[in-house]
Amino acid sequence: MTLPKGPDSLCFDKDEFMKDDFDVDKFVADCRKRVQLEEMREDLEQYYRLLKTAMVELINKDYADFVNLSTNLVGMDKALNQLSVPLGQLREEVLSLRSSVNEVIEAIDTQLSKQDDIKKKKLCVLRLIQVVRSVEKIEKILHQNTKDSTSLETSSPLLAGQILERIATEFNQLQFHAVQSKGMPLLDKVRPRIAGITAMLQQSLEGLLIQGLQTSNIEIIRHCLRTYATIDKTRDAEALVGQVLVKPYMDEVIVDQFVKSNPNGLKMMYTKLLEFVPHHCRLLREVTGGAISSDKADIVPGYDFLVNSVWPEIIRGVEERVPSLFNPGNPDAFYERYTVSMDFVRKFERQCGSQASVKRLRAHPCYQSFQNKWNLPVYFQLRFKEIAGSLENAISDGLEAAPAGSSYHLQVTEVLWSCVCRSWADQVYLSPLAHRFWKLTLQLISRYTTFLTEVLTKTPPPDTSKDLIRPLPSSASSTSSRTSQDADSETGGPTVLSTKKLVFIAADVDKLQGQIPDISEMIKAKLESIGFKNFAVVSEALQDSSASLSSCVPTLNSRMTQHLTERSIRFLKNASEVPRLYRRTNKEVPTRASAYMDNALQPLHQLVTNSKNVVKDSIIQEWLRVTLSDCTHRYFETISDVLSSVRKMEESLKRLKQARKTTTPSTMGINAGPSDDSKIRLQLALDVEYLGEQIEKMGLQPSDITMFSSLLELVQEARDLASAEQTGS
Repeated sequence: MTLPKGPDSLCFDKDEFMKDDFDVDKFVADCRKRVQLEEMREDLEQYYRLLKTAMVELINKDYADFVNLSTNLVGMDKALNQLSVPLGQLREEVLSLRSSVNEVIEAIDTQLSKQDDIKKKKLCVLRLIQVVRSVEKIEKILHQNTKDSTSLETSSPLLAGQILERIATEFNQLQFHAVQSKGMPLLDKVRPRIAGITAMLQQSLEGLLIQGLQTSNIEIIRHCLRTYATIDKTRDAEALVGQVLVKPYMDEVIVDQFVKSNPNGLKMMYTKLLEFVPHHCRLLREVTGGAISSDKADIVPGYDFLVNSVWPEIIRGVEERVPSLFNPGNPDAFYERYTVSMDFVRKFERQCGSQASVKRLRAHPCYQSFQNKWNLPVYFQLRFKEIAGSLENAISDGLEAAPAGSSYHLQVTEVLWSCVCRSWADQVYLSPLAHRFWKLTLQLISRYTTFLTEVLTKTPPPDTSKDLIRPLPSSASSTSSRTSQDADSETGGPTVLSTKKLVFIAADVDKLQGQIPDISEMIKAKLESIGFKNFAVVSEALQDSSASLSSCVPTLNSRMTQHLTERSIRFLKNASEVPRLYRRTNKEVPTRASAYMDNALQPLHQLVTNSKNVVKDSIIQEWLRVTLSDCTHRYFETISDVLSSVRKMEESLKRLKQARKTTTPSTMGINAGPSDDSKIRLQLALDVEYLGEQIEKMGLQPSDITMFSSLLELVQEARDLASAEQTGS
């Protein structure tokens, strides 16, 4: 049915009404998203009128058919009643036929089931007959060979091997049919005879194999192994070889007393164990294809005597007779025993005939047991305690100086480097513990970084408060007292960070960061040997450690510049005492800088002298630049205050003169030369100029120092003012 098409302006699709899952609520909700309810109602009414018109047109078009609809159905009931009787008869006939067919199918299924049952019983009887025939045949062969007091053991070994191989072939068939006939009463009667045959066959095979091994008869060995394989008893043959051939040799070689009494006893014992395979397993390997010279046509597959016979006896002997081998109490001895043992394992793997044999060896329970015996976590804990403990001891000693000849300046940094190197040293590092030693390396660097951070943030600065304000020395003769006080501040107590210690920290951090690539290469060389490829992770982690070390540098620089600034600024503050030296003292005109300038700059000169060839010049220059900038800023404030005070005093005196309006002879005598204020200004100008000269001697430019140009302009104005006063007088 097709609905009439509506205008394109409708807010809905007419086909929505014809869908099976049409839902009024959903329809209204969808329409409301597009238009308002009023508009939707108008669209629905418009389409309703369209539908109504279409229906009327349809009725008018087919009006005759609608009218004749009931007329055309007259007599339909009689026609249907006439058809019901023959249809009922047909239904009964079909049901009857269906029942007959089902009976025939059931009869056929019954006959087929009986036939299958007969076939199974017949097959079972044939198997039992074959079992009985195989038993009789084997007993007949044995009877023929035991006749006239002759047995398999006393007959020709080669002939005995061939006979056993025939018996084994027949025995294999016997076993197959016996398994298929499991649960039959007749089989239970024959089972004792089968057990007797099995025992005799295994006993004869064992005796013949032992005889072949003792006489080195390769043909007998081949026949015996082929017979074992035929009867699916390869593991019995491997176990027999382990007990008869391998175990006596291992009991003789693996002796705990010999290992303990000789320094190289363990290595010598492993050497003798490795000699067993080429000397005693040559024939077995040739027969089973484990040797290079083996003839592929005569190979007996399915055996791996090295994995299933030799290796278990070696491990069993070592674990039982040398239990002290796995004791991790002495890390050095444990390392030696472990490396020698793992070298023995690698050499034993090389004796295996193929990669498949090596895989079987590594999957063997004894191989896993031997690997698990080595208590590597305990060994690492002992090494961790030894290595990390030495670093903690050095940290507890504080910032002690490194011994002479060391590449570092602090003992703690020297110990850190030795700990990192020791973690990857040949006498400590073990490849199965690579991840643990890698973590230890990162922990050592992190612990060192934490120590430096604590030292730089928690250690109090030297106490300089007692000398913040000191009388200005009258001359440079006070240098001895200044030097002794600076020495006290520089040395400090054990909890004080001196300039020397800060320099050592900066030098060691810089050198340690430069050796991060060496650590990376040292670690990569070890990880490459175990097949590790993702070296980017190692490099990124070490870069993170280097960045962590770098995070200490800003704090270090701040402590250094703060320390230098405090030592220098306490002398620069003595510039405020300059007026006292010249006010009403009738001193000569100054010609050189004040003594306090030398005292203030002495810590900086000392830093340059003592830090040369210890830290990079760029680091020293940065310390000096920041320190001098801070000192200059504070010195500018002091000079500005002094000049302002001098100007105020000068103005006060001028006002006093104007008030008196008289001039006494004494006053004339005082004003005959440069005034006290001029001397003060000139002295301050000389001090600042001297500071600029010393800045240049330190390798810096005055323009690099913040506010120095402003300070120079300030004193230059004062000098010009003093010169003007002298000219005017």
